[in-house]
Amino acid sequence: MGAIRMRFNTTRLAAGAALRGLRRGPLIVAVAVLLVGCWSDVDQHGHLPTPDQIAQIKPGTTTKNDIVKLIGSPSSVSTFNDTTWYYISRRTKQIAFLQPQVLDQQVFIIDFDDNGVVKDLSHKDLADSRSVPMAPGATPAPGRELSFMEQLIGNVGRFGGGGASP
Repeated sequence: MGAIRMRFNTTRLAAGAALRGLRRGPLIVAVAVLLVGCWSDVDQHGHLPTPDQIAQIKPGTTTKNDIVKLIGSPSSVSTFNDTTWYYISRRTKQIAFLQPQVLDQQVFIIDFDDNGVVKDLSHKDLADSRSVPMAPGATPAPGRELSFMEQLIGNVGRFGGGGASP
């Protein structure tokens, strides 16, 4: 007797493997999207002078020009005069769409005298910060309050043919 040839339906096997792959595909995509959505992002804002740069600042001798050459322009200057400079640095972490969380905050404050010479140097960090609550209410706008109907009727006739004529 001759050898028996076994024949398999390779089309059916290939289709089944492809379907199993398709079933896992959306699951893999969903897991990847969830992992990417939960990714945290750490941001650094502002310039923080190094300890060596801070050590070179000597009250009574260092001037504003020396400070700019040494550590650069300040992040902020006092509101009512330019005798106080602030160097502010903040690191925050944000996960997906949640509110950012402050990890670290450093503020170097340099006070100058009237001649532009450093008078005092101080440092504040996250432990020194305070939360400032929002003021309740809203700023009133001048004018009178119109009802919905007054607004609707008031707009009738205001829409002119401002377009180009043929």
